[in-house]
Amino acid sequence: MNAKEYLSQAYRIDQRINSKLEQIVSLRELATKATSTLSDTPPSGTHNVHSMEGIIVKMIDLEDEINRDIDTLVDLKREIIDAIKNINNPEQQTLLELRYLCFKTWEQIAVDMGYSSQHIFRLHGKALKEIIISKDESKCDRKRV
Repeated sequence: MNAKEYLSQAYRIDQRINSKLEQIVSLRELATKATSTLSDTPPSGTHNVHSMEGIIVKMIDLEDEINRDIDTLVDLKREIIDAIKNINNPEQQTLLELRYLCFKTWEQIAVDMGYSSQHIFRLHGKALKEIIISKDESKCDRKRV
């Protein structure tokens, strides 16, 4: 795993967490959705309890997954912060933090730092060469998250 792949893991985990949060919102809406039909016959009084149970179980499972993903993300960000701190150039540190911890776009970083996009890309390339990934970190497979 190269430095860019290693640093990009946090963004991917964050995306997965957001996706799961959207799934929970969708399940919650499904669980609370009330459908009414106009009919001459009175309602039977029985509800599809099993369907509701299934939705609730899925929501709980997703919430557990999200909590595990958040723990993984926090640990990974801690590792990334340590790797970035080892770089001596403060501009390179700032750029990597903005990109890989704050998930800002290249354009946002260029504006925030007051540089052209081309300069940001050059600075990024130099910064990536300074990142040292320990053998333990490079072996971590966080893709399953």
